[in-house]
Amino acid sequence: MKNTRHLGVIFFPAYDWAISPTHPEREERLLYTQDQLREEGVFDLPNITEYKPEIATYADIERIHFCFPGPREVSTESHLVAAGGAIKAARLVMEKEVDRAFALVRPPGHHAMKVVHGNRGFCNINNEAVLIEFIREHYGNKRIAIVDTDCHHGDGTQDIYWHDPNILFISLHQDGRTLYPGTGFSEELGGPTARGRTINIPLPPNTSDEGFLYVIDNLVQPIIDDFKPDLIINSAGQDNHYSDPITNMNFSAQGYARLNEKLNPDIAVLEGGYSIQGALPYVNLGIVLAMAGLDYSQVREPDYNPESLRQSPQITEYIEKLCALTMKNYLKPPPLNVKPNQYDTRSKTVYYDTDGINDQQLEQIMVCTSCSGVRHLTSKTHRNSSCMGIEIPIDACQRCRDEGYRLLDEGRRSFKGTTIKFINRREQEYLTVNDFELTPMGRYYF
Repeated sequence: MKNTRHLGVIFFPAYDWAISPTHPEREERLLYTQDQLREEGVFDLPNITEYKPEIATYADIERIHFCFPGPREVSTESHLVAAGGAIKAARLVMEKEVDRAFALVRPPGHHAMKVVHGNRGFCNINNEAVLIEFIREHYGNKRIAIVDTDCHHGDGTQDIYWHDPNILFISLHQDGRTLYPGTGFSEELGGPTARGRTINIPLPPNTSDEGFLYVIDNLVQPIIDDFKPDLIINSAGQDNHYSDPITNMNFSAQGYARLNEKLNPDIAVLEGGYSIQGALPYVNLGIVLAMAGLDYSQVREPDYNPESLRQSPQITEYIEKLCALTMKNYLKPPPLNVKPNQYDTRSKTVYYDTDGINDQQLEQIMVCTSCSGVRHLTSKTHRNSSCMGIEIPIDACQRCRDEGYRLLDEGRRSFKGTTIKFINRREQEYLTVNDFELTPMGRYYF
């Protein structure tokens, strides 16, 4: 026993949702873990309690996403329960019913971007973003650090918080030159209103426990200490494991548990991890024990051999140099050539690998000196030919608030046939506008 904490564990295996019966993203991912935790007697311990998930509403989804044509069309009941499991974790921690919470839920979510037309990277709804915006709407505008330890770059979470100075997003992942989604490089540092709030650490294939823990000690923790968040959220992907079938890393269950102990997140939410029998039961057990402040030193995979997994000296040297460069970029990010009180524009092509959708986006952000800036984007796909999103941020100044409504009025007058999603976080107003009607978003529950 160590310094114990009360841990809440939320399970949702999503029995009725899988991309296909044999796809790596299926319910067995959590069933083996559930069996392992119960066989080990974890839920007999007085400081670990299992909770049922909540069910997120469409309003919870549309608080953060521009869903086209709507949340009903791009999600299932399983997505609402998975997001609700994350909300449950948030509620437990914020209302001090537990000290820490771990949402072991699926489907995963960290590839779901600001705009959602369907499934990409096994993700439709960003569970962590739903959790964070639930907290900010119900418990105040907190400063939050997200540390994504999935092997794949958390491009969806990065996209959502690219312009938010009160959210620090850090992603440790296998180098995008070698793995989906092909993003997450050191120069990706956030937009003009949140420069340096996005930190990417692209690690070389075959990085082992030594490399991951070096990054936590020498880069992630110092940045978090400097940022001083109110909460730390861990996107706890487990596909860095040495036995994972779709990645190329050498992390172990012991490494994951030590990482969690060092990071000490308030809330962890499961993301990827596809070694269903060889990794997930052991990794999740290690994380649960670490979050509860219990001894995890005896957690081992049956075939664990640290010598065979040791990273090369070249990888160690590369990671040390990468950390030094990334810290420099955080402390003094290279400036962008942008003009205050004007719009900055970026264009994006987003491919939905599961659903075969190609999305062409044009995004504008007001480079405001008083707030995060109003966000305006257009999106075009072969399914939804003309879509628009407008967001007034939660910390909006009066000028950006008024600009958001001006954009809404202009869109209604000038863009016939365009579906407009309008999010006003400052005053909690969420609207869908089309040629026929203007209705509240989340209308299915009103």
